[in-house]
Formats: sequence, structure tokens, C-alpha cells
Amino acid sequence: MVADQRARGSVGGLPETLAGALAYFLVPAIVFLLLPPYSKDRFVRFHSFQCLGLCLAALVIGALLRVAGFGLFFVPTLGRLLILLVSVVIPLAFFAVWVVLVVKALQGEMFKLPVVGHFADRHSPAS
Repeated sequence: MVADQRARGSVGGLPETLAGALAYFLVPAIVFLLLPPYSKDRFVRFHSFQCLGLCLAALVIGALLRVAGFGLFFVPTLGRLLILLVSVVIPLAFFAVWVVLVVKALQGEMFKLPVVGHFADRHSPAS
């Protein structure tokens, strides 16, 4: 789902699109949320919050998969194969989503993920 707002200019010496893409790296996302003028820009705030939400979702899903993997470890062959498959596919899926989000930010779009995007949209009101 794409929000109706697009990047238009620059913020803090960076093009808005570049700042939005950099927000998908964890440290710049935190810095952008703390420092003006980035913290005042809706586009950069949206991408920073979406990055933090995606990281939190990855941590929660990773923890749940570890718990499930512990139980599956005791299933003789199928359990271990399933653990291997999931441990490869899930990180690749998160990486693919991350790449899409960085590209969309570079294109000036506010591409919203289903749950995380709505959270980010609520926490980055128009100024």
C-alpha cells in the first residue's frame, strides 16, 4: 500500500529521498528521530519508524522461531530439515522486504507495510 505523500525536497542538507533510504539502517533511523530537522520531516520520520517496527518484528519472529525450532529439534529428520528451511527462508524474506523499502524510499514513496506501516504512519503526522 502506498501512502499519498511523496518526497519533494531536501532536509538537513540531504535529499529527502536519500534521508528516507538511510533511515532503513538502524543507527541513522534513531538519529533521525532524535535530531531536528530530520525529526520534523514527515517522510523521514515515517521511514525511521517503519525501520524500527521492521526490526522489532524481526526480533519477535526470530524469538518465536527459536522456540518453535527447539521443539522441532526433537523430531528426527523432518524437524531438523524444517528448521534449516525456515532459518534460511525467513531471513531472506526480511532482507527482500528491506531492499524493497530502501528502493521505495529512494523513489520518494511512502510504501506502507501492513501492520508496521500503519504504526509508522500514525507516529509521523503531517507538520
